Amino acid sequence: MNTVTLGIATRDQVNKRFKAAMGGKSQGSFISFESLETLLKVLSIKRWQIIDALTGIEPVSIREAARLVNRDVKAVHGDIHALLNAGILRKEDNKISFPFDRVRVDFELPQIALG
Repeated sequence: MNTVTLGIATRDQVNKRFKAAMGGKSQGSFISFESLETLLKVLSIKRWQIIDALTGIEPVSIREAARLVNRDVKAVHGDIHALLNAGILRKEDNKISFPFDRVRVDFELPQIALG
């Protein structure tokens, strides 16, 4: 299975993975965000639905993606471009894809003072 790990990582952590990969040690596929706030901003519920619909299928047009999630094409268009800009989706010609079969989310919540 082709799995991607979405998570929060510092620049140092990303550099460490890069150096290990350049040394020949497989790191797997990662998409890292600088903070929890950024991750939550990019990965809204509606965008998760798009990722879920595209997981494990061939590339589709934006119109086809909108049909898969039963949403308006214009709204899905905006969400798809946000996911493309974050490096989560890929664009091939006029089609988009999520080139993974599985998603793993990995982060620890810091202590947050509420109130």
